[in-house]
Amino acid sequence: MNEIGARAKKILHAVVSEYLATGEAVGSQTVTRRYGLDVSAATVRNVMGDLEQMGMLRHAHTSAGRIPTHQGLRYYVDTLLRVRSLAVGEQDEIRERLAGASESTELMQRTSRVLRELSHLAVVVQTPRSTSDVIEHIEFVRLREGQLLAVIATATGHIQNKLVAVDFALEPSDLERINNFLNERAAGLTLEKLQARLSAEVESTRGEQDRLAARALHLATAAVPAREGPPLVFVDGQSNLLSDANDLDRTKALLRTLEEKDILVKLLGRTLSAPGICVFIGSEANLADLTDVSVVAAPYGGEDHPLGTIAVIGPSRMNYSRVISLVDFTADMITESLAKS
Repeated sequence: MNEIGARAKKILHAVVSEYLATGEAVGSQTVTRRYGLDVSAATVRNVMGDLEQMGMLRHAHTSAGRIPTHQGLRYYVDTLLRVRSLAVGEQDEIRERLAGASESTELMQRTSRVLRELSHLAVVVQTPRSTSDVIEHIEFVRLREGQLLAVIATATGHIQNKLVAVDFALEPSDLERINNFLNERAAGLTLEKLQARLSAEVESTRGEQDRLAARALHLATAAVPAREGPPLVFVDGQSNLLSDANDLDRTKALLRTLEEKDILVKLLGRTLSAPGICVFIGSEANLADLTDVSVVAAPYGGEDHPLGTIAVIGPSRMNYSRVISLVDFTADMITESLAKS
């Protein structure tokens, strides 16, 4: 693919752009007339034939026009696409509609609505994963003899409460020292990293005389969830997929897939470890056996501590430039909102 010449790149860009705009097979006359390439229609036909041999284009039917293959769309998105910023008005609308959410769940619900309305496609939004959230404070509060309440506050405003049983005596001063000991170690860590640090320190304190440190680590290990429950996933805008459905059976299959939250969580999870925007085209999305579908997804929460993912799902013939800029800006606004909460 890297050996495509400059002329072929321009013609491929023209064919894909025209197809995405109209949904129709594109002929050489259309490319010559509308895209100002300063070459003859015969030259365009020859280059389109070469691109077809390379697997970038294919005949849609018996006409002379061609449409991009998934390989052609992949090359277009990776190499030829120019992503334009959202209009200032749309940026302001997203910023205003996400502002003031009292908790992360409300923020995700607002996100799904605004993405649905602006993309006119289906939207999948994943709530923050608790174990990837940064800890701001951890504290144990005595409830009654033999029982403490562990309170863990995270940077996104999430509060986790858990009852912890104790089978040893604790003076009020001991509890204060334990809280100080743990906050010196926990602040700034994610729950995942705190789990790893506590496990290592519990091992290192075995056999040592510092009983308070060992008890502190024992309590914190009991308080930090060993495994998190699955994040909530909001799916919105499914009806948008019906408005431009050329193949109703295929659209129904996509709608059924969107109801399978486990499949969606796996797809979104692939985005967490990737920097920036991810675009999955056709079978790359691994959504059942669906091939005529694309997913544009982005993580939010910062590169160091991604908390969750948002995605727009639609047909492979989507406006990639607009959807990419929409998802990218919205992910940035979620990150800012969580940081302020």
